[in-house]
Amino acid sequence: MNNDKKSYRNILKATSLFSGVQILSVLISIAKSKLAAILIGPTGMGIVGVLNSTLNVITGFSQLGLDVSAVKEISAFKDKDESKTIKLINVLKRLCWITGLLGAIITFVLSSWLSELVFNNSIHTISFMLLSLAVLFNQLTVGNLAILQGLRRLKKLAKASLWGSFCSLIVIVPLYYYYGIDGIVPAIILIAFFTYIFSWLYSRKEYIKQPKLTLEDTIHEGKSMVRLGFVLSLGSLATIVSIYATQIFITNKGGIEEVGFYNAAFIIINAYVGVIFTAMSKDYFPRLSSIVNEPTKMLNVVNQQAYVAILLLTPIIVIFLAFIPTIISILFTKEFMPIIGVLTFGILATLFKAISWSMGYILVAKGDSKLYLITEVTFSFLLILMSVFGYVYGGLTGVGVSYLVYYVMYLIGVKIIAKSKYEFKFETKFYKALLVCIVFCFGAFLITYINNMYLKYGLLFVFIITSSIFSINRLDKETDLVKELKKRITKRK
Repeated sequence: MNNDKKSYRNILKATSLFSGVQILSVLISIAKSKLAAILIGPTGMGIVGVLNSTLNVITGFSQLGLDVSAVKEISAFKDKDESKTIKLINVLKRLCWITGLLGAIITFVLSSWLSELVFNNSIHTISFMLLSLAVLFNQLTVGNLAILQGLRRLKKLAKASLWGSFCSLIVIVPLYYYYGIDGIVPAIILIAFFTYIFSWLYSRKEYIKQPKLTLEDTIHEGKSMVRLGFVLSLGSLATIVSIYATQIFITNKGGIEEVGFYNAAFIIINAYVGVIFTAMSKDYFPRLSSIVNEPTKMLNVVNQQAYVAILLLTPIIVIFLAFIPTIISILFTKEFMPIIGVLTFGILATLFKAISWSMGYILVAKGDSKLYLITEVTFSFLLILMSVFGYVYGGLTGVGVSYLVYYVMYLIGVKIIAKSKYEFKFETKFYKALLVCIVFCFGAFLITYINNMYLKYGLLFVFIITSSIFSINRLDKETDLVKELKKRITKRK
């Protein structure tokens, strides 16, 4: 088997691993979203969204980018220096406790101010005090998952994520049923706790040797991790803040229920359509980090990742576009139909997001922290402006249009940077495949505006079948996908 075919198979294998787990996680999320929609409604989902976003901002600030820099450091040494890897893991664990406690203290001290910022009153001060526990658990979870990701223990990482999702369902049902909106804060804390427990269970046996670390050792070994992580955290924080700022603006302009609709739309986009991005972040980044000093290999891997991503995403996007109203009814309730517009344009944006992310990871893997920071802060500020503009002039649908236009612009910007800085270019076959994928996605989008139901769904059915055949055919050429599936079926018989 040639190296390219093997590489494509590895990408598809990692994606299928997380897609398989994601399918189960999606089923759990469907049940969770449906129950939340019924039990706490759009208003409750709005509260959940802004509380979680507030915690994400605090965590994004306090964790110092360790979720990214630690993966890069561990993956770089895992096959080369075992003692260094063990030391890095133990330094990471200690740093996570320090940063987790820092985040918890910040949340507790600023609880009154956060309540005023988010809800324009101090009623939720005690809620934010309690949520400081969730900040600590979330940061400890970040450390455990970074260990698994850096060591590329993908099955354990997938299982930890799956059990965390399952427990979150078990937690929210009784709390939302008996306490309604009052059960939201306890649910967030318990979900954070159980997610941490499962991340610990699956990571605790990885390099269990515990070298004695003095404070000096921690500072010395963790210095490069923190230095890179701090700048990366500012970049990541810019993205989180852009989402948070949009939510706060919508809260003040349209009310908490409107934020509930906004969050519901992006739950679908990120949790159900974003399967590819989960695989990309869990497997692609550590793999890219391990070959970042080999330019030819790196460029090939980026090309392959982007190629596989668009082929996997296209049929999913077409299916979602065809059945958006039905999907909303299944996942939530008919009360959430106002999200059709933002969801439609948001799903189209994922095609361009997949390509830009494939290239964007080069900056992180290369450790070009300043360039990454400038890029993320600039584009995040642009996203805030576009989202606000879109909401003012087009409501939630306007936010969706802004999201699509933003990712087209982000793709162009990242492509220019990758070309000028790293001499990156996509292969001809990628552009050819992308053109076909764009035709399928935007063709399906236009078909949804046809009034004749029989003609509309007839054409959409044709697009679903042909886009699926196209993707399978292209993937088969690169990976012998059909041949491998036939082998597995034959073995089972």
